[in-house]
Amino acid sequence: MSHYEQRLEKDLNRIREQVSDVAARVQSGLKDAMHALLTGNDKLAYATILGDLPINRRVRSIDRLCHSFIAQHLPSGRHLRWISSVIRTNIELERIGDYAVTICRESVQMPQPPQGVLADKLELMCEEARRMLEQTVDAFADGNADAAKATMGMAKEVDRSLYNTFAELTAERGNCSLQDLMRLFNVFHRLGRVAAQSKNICEETVFAVTGETKVPKVYRILFLDEDNSGLSQMAEAVARKRFPNSGSYSRAGRYAASSLNPAIATFLDERGLELEDNLPKALDLLPQEIAAFHVIVSLQGPVKSAIQEVPFQTVVQEWDIPPLTGDLDAAQTLQRMEAIYREISVRVQELMQTLRGHVAS
Repeated sequence: MSHYEQRLEKDLNRIREQVSDVAARVQSGLKDAMHALLTGNDKLAYATILGDLPINRRVRSIDRLCHSFIAQHLPSGRHLRWISSVIRTNIELERIGDYAVTICRESVQMPQPPQGVLADKLELMCEEARRMLEQTVDAFADGNADAAKATMGMAKEVDRSLYNTFAELTAERGNCSLQDLMRLFNVFHRLGRVAAQSKNICEETVFAVTGETKVPKVYRILFLDEDNSGLSQMAEAVARKRFPNSGSYSRAGRYAASSLNPAIATFLDERGLELEDNLPKALDLLPQEIAAFHVIVSLQGPVKSAIQEVPFQTVVQEWDIPPLTGDLDAAQTLQRMEAIYREISVRVQELMQTLRGHVAS
């Protein structure tokens, strides 16, 4: 090994050691924060808050080392991928440390530790988030892309637990005051963010080892209209045709018409827009299924006339496209459908380019 290679490896090992140290401190801080909350140990909570300060200093030290490494060695290939991943992972670990501090600050404000169902839910969520973080850190340290990919799937489990817990907490708050309930909601949210940051670190591990970048997000979109006989069918067909790789599309009506509008069916067929199972259907989804949509687009009327409680993570768009009336002759009907088609096409394009940028396809 040449002198240059020895110096490069020495600098890499120094960064690895400091990242491992920060990761261990962050894991310990999260564990102590949850223990302090569940046991009402204010002394441990305050110690954990102060313990985050050395973590922040070490994070800044790693940042300086990484930029110094780039300036001195001008890395390329796997070394450049790894050092850039360390820079981003360093930030994500710091954020997880901040989440532990927030949990501690909420803990010391509570008159007593959570009891009963609340305590059980907290312990379960904490264990899921802690286990995911542990596996994430191990995968990054070992440079194990397969383990990182396997760990990413745990984020969905944590999200499901978080969604169910919010609903249960609201229904079964027991003797918990509203103020304390809000504090617990904040704690649960921070645990969810731990899982999200862990997933990000897994993605950095995969990139550092294999060069694979994050797969572009595929957005789940629901098109909603009055009876699913025309407008929502057209919107879904346009989206599938023009942006098949950027979204997963569904459609429904507030109620179901007996059949698809024949004029619209002919119009779409003549333009090569295929309809998948064009039988009109009513919106009949469970809350968890509705929550899976990233965007809900209503082409007629407000979304809340069909969905009373819009999921927290779901974005609503209301386009209010005038319907095709039955008092038009053939030429007027065709002209009106052309106008509807153009407006829907423009709206769909604007939506997908907002979601995915100009690379939307």
